[in-house]
Amino acid sequence: MPAPPTPSQAVPAADVARTQRRLLALIPAHNEEGGILLALNALGAQTIVPDRVIVVADNCVDATAQLALEWGAEVVVTVANRAKKAGALNQVLATLLPTLQDSDVILVQDADSFLDQGFTQGGLAALDHDPSLGAVGGTFRGKPAEPGSSRSERFLTHLQDNEYARYARDVRRLKGRCLVVTGTASMFRAGTLRKVSQARLSGRLPAGDHQGGVYDTSVLTEDNELSFAMMTLGHTLLAPQDMKLTTEVMPTLRELSSQRLRWTRGAIENCFQYGFTRVTAAYWGRQGLTAAGIVVTAVYLATVIFALASHAFFLNPFWASVTLIFVLERFVTLKDKGWRAQLTAASMYELPYDLFLQATQARAYAAVIFRKERSW
Repeated sequence: MPAPPTPSQAVPAADVARTQRRLLALIPAHNEEGGILLALNALGAQTIVPDRVIVVADNCVDATAQLALEWGAEVVVTVANRAKKAGALNQVLATLLPTLQDSDVILVQDADSFLDQGFTQGGLAALDHDPSLGAVGGTFRGKPAEPGSSRSERFLTHLQDNEYARYARDVRRLKGRCLVVTGTASMFRAGTLRKVSQARLSGRLPAGDHQGGVYDTSVLTEDNELSFAMMTLGHTLLAPQDMKLTTEVMPTLRELSSQRLRWTRGAIENCFQYGFTRVTAAYWGRQGLTAAGIVVTAVYLATVIFALASHAFFLNPFWASVTLIFVLERFVTLKDKGWRAQLTAASMYELPYDLFLQATQARAYAAVIFRKERSW
């Protein structure tokens, strides 16, 4: 019988907890037969492979569940779920959370995303390093257009990928601090999600589905609301540099407009839902800056159009400075994609795309102000 360890050989309690900790992956999926294997294969290739992979098949009428089972994942089929992703996750978490230790970690990722190889290792390292973290999430790039895609689809994919590259740069400059933990792929301690559920039941947080569900099924942007909830409970959020992934982009302007309208309106409504607090102040400020940007752009365009229509166009120093700032911003913020991409961006070819996004944001503000019926 081996001798008991001496004090110098004893394993620290924190290290014991880490080795006993389990990592579980949840993938909510609605008719994702075209991409589910890509997501699953990326999980299987992680440097730290999840102990369990659970595909939550939500109202699927395709082969999503069958493909997941053949791959080796567990499959949970939702029952009478009408609350989309949030409702599907609530159903599985309701039975899963009671079986987990607080130190166990849950990865939630979209079925149309796939993780870089070190994603889970980076997430676990960050959670181990900082007990105050409520969640860690990834930064993402756009999935390349499929072979045979139209020129317009390839161009729209390129524009969204540029946007995501700028977001990743902003997060990196802030040393990983972020306002929202991404819904594409994030990792949570089971104990944190349990605290959220209990806080909803006690009334400390919005009720969600009124059954203590982790996700609020009444909102348009459940991931944004969950970020608010965790920070209200005293947690911080982080997007570590080594947590990267690739995610689906919208192939058409109509789908992109619908996505961004939901994102923007959902974020605004979450601000009203939680009110103005120390936690939400930055979010209110962000919305204020967005609204101000829309106004400035509208005035800028109106000035140019009026000058051209009246044949009185001249170089206004103020607006020339605004233009120069915009050009520099386009150039500097695309550094991650190389100098060729930077020089191309300085030509302001992305301006129509930016105007399109601003118009969508303006529609979201109008929908909130006039209380237009929500649809998703």
